[in-house]
Amino acid sequence: MKHFLAILTLVFLMSFTIKAQDKITKHTVAKGETISQIAQKYKITPLDIYRLNPDAQNGLKPEMVLLIQSNKEAKTLATVAKTIVETNGIAKKETVAKSNEKAEKESKSSFKLHVVYPKETLTSIAKTYNCSVEAIEKANPDLAINGLKMGSTIKIPEKSVVVSNEVKPITKTTVKAPVSTVDKTDKKSKEIQYHQVEAKETKYSIAKLYGISIQELETANPEIIGGLQMGFRLKIVGGNAKKEPTNPAEKTVEVAKEIVQPKKADFISYEVKPKETLYSLTKKFGMNQEKLMQLNPELKEGVKEGMTLKLPSNVIINEPIIKNASDFSKTISKQNRKQLVMLLPFNISKIESDSLTSITSRLKTDKFLNMTLDFYSGALMAIDSAKTLGLNVDVKIFDSQETKTTSNIDNVIQQNNVKNANVVIGPFYQANVEKTAELLSKNKVPVISPLSKENNKSFANLLQSMPSTETAKNAMFDYLSAKNGNYIAIIDSKKAASKQNFVQNHKEFKLVSLNEKNAVISDSIVKKLVKNKMNYVVLDSEKTGTILGTINSLIALLPTYQIQLAILEKNNTLDFEEIALDKLVKLNMLYPSFTRDNETPEGITFDKNYKEKNKIFPNSYATRGFDITFDTLLRLAQEKSFLETIENDATEQVESKFDYESKNAGTYANKGIYILYYDTDLSVKIAK
Repeated sequence: MKHFLAILTLVFLMSFTIKAQDKITKHTVAKGETISQIAQKYKITPLDIYRLNPDAQNGLKPEMVLLIQSNKEAKTLATVAKTIVETNGIAKKETVAKSNEKAEKESKSSFKLHVVYPKETLTSIAKTYNCSVEAIEKANPDLAINGLKMGSTIKIPEKSVVVSNEVKPITKTTVKAPVSTVDKTDKKSKEIQYHQVEAKETKYSIAKLYGISIQELETANPEIIGGLQMGFRLKIVGGNAKKEPTNPAEKTVEVAKEIVQPKKADFISYEVKPKETLYSLTKKFGMNQEKLMQLNPELKEGVKEGMTLKLPSNVIINEPIIKNASDFSKTISKQNRKQLVMLLPFNISKIESDSLTSITSRLKTDKFLNMTLDFYSGALMAIDSAKTLGLNVDVKIFDSQETKTTSNIDNVIQQNNVKNANVVIGPFYQANVEKTAELLSKNKVPVISPLSKENNKSFANLLQSMPSTETAKNAMFDYLSAKNGNYIAIIDSKKAASKQNFVQNHKEFKLVSLNEKNAVISDSIVKKLVKNKMNYVVLDSEKTGTILGTINSLIALLPTYQIQLAILEKNNTLDFEEIALDKLVKLNMLYPSFTRDNETPEGITFDKNYKEKNKIFPNSYATRGFDITFDTLLRLAQEKSFLETIENDATEQVESKFDYESKNAGTYANKGIYILYYDTDLSVKIAK
């Protein structure tokens, strides 16, 4: 214990100063004031207020103090431009000049103000006000630079041209573009394109589309560092010209007076590919099965390769991204030194005042402290392994001094210059992890949540390393749907939400009815079974009687039918003595898990080395500490950036798989799930 305390106290205190870039004003909320009113008062957007005052998103209260930041100078509304207008072959020169005063009066009299809500687009706003997208863009020239942002206020022309379906003669106007609108900071004068963000697009998918890196995309568009929103207009510098350039510097623009946009078709067609199932199609299209079957009644007869489906024209087809299974220990780069910071809840201040007797007593009773020490011991093994490989990474460990409701995160980050770290692991409690991610979001420091499955707030720099229960369930459905079997579900009466999920999203499953005592009747199962085909039976119940009855009924039917039992999540009831292991083995029970039993030489070596150092075999927390720390160290030691490894590579360590996926809100979630089953030799194996 003395050795442990000595290690923990080796903390170097560092200081730094924060430069005040913009003037901060304090605003006290008056009764009845709204975010929009306050934003208009200070000539900023509601989003600017939310960024400095995240609590304001939960509602304003009288006497609440808001921080207001603004360094933007008022932009003049007057513009002076020279254009050459060609009408019927006759060129006319026009010079347009408006004074600030006149333009201001005109804007007040001829424009309405609109606050942009989530998921709104220029098209939907134009439709609401019965005007054209072009008219809105003309009234708001900054949209061409910043794009449409949630919470911002835009001007809507009151005297707008109503878009009609009647095709009118088009009078072309050729407008010569300015001589140079190429970004002056781009020394190589790279080609510039623009891209408007659509639903479900990510920074990774956009960067990949244009053949650039995420860092290059963020450098050209610093406003997306904190997250990407639908409707943003992004600047693409030096990418592949995969979309038609819209920059006026690159081409002569043909402007049509009262142009009528052709109406898009309401539906598109999709041809079903080999091995696609109803479940996989709903995931690909982002639709529930009920809606998909309403559009395509023939799906009730089953999904067949080559059949043509009707889909809404606005559907986004999500093709699965298959990542490389990477062994980073073979591609180590030692050029640039990296820094990993770990924030672990030792709570040393509570221990230092204890006597040796009370410390011994605490170690016997404090489960949270024991979990922390186990995780820490595994992390130390990972650090030793990194030294053996010669990784060019510094590791600093600080005490987060945390409980469920308190932490010392603010002080640790400020006093130890954590903002300069390449990656942070911890703290343990989800609320504290999210707070850390928020504090480090401006510096784009990735923060890894090592143990929590929760996810309340989303940040672009937050990584959830523990797969969620929902992820585990989806992994099981993905596995089963690829097997082309006969699917049956047995759900007890207390699982109403689960039953509704099957009814709405998994219509390929036949539901078995239970009697009033939640007991299974064998005849009701037989009616759902199919011969000469594997029958996958998903059981969702925590009642011992229902589970025993189902298992016994299925075992009795094994001589006649091929049956495999499956569960969707960890079920503690299956550990009861009443449910014999050999029965689960007979049914080769399938279940999802975020860990595996590693009997490989590497796994055996880890267990042996850990025992030699700690005089005991590693438990799940120690192994977790090793896996998450070693995986992070290896990712940091690559030639490509840490986030590039997250976007492109899946890895495996002793027990865990790390396959991160970016959610719409920005947070990365690990979807590394194993599908395991009980084999006939009583061992647990990974299902293929």
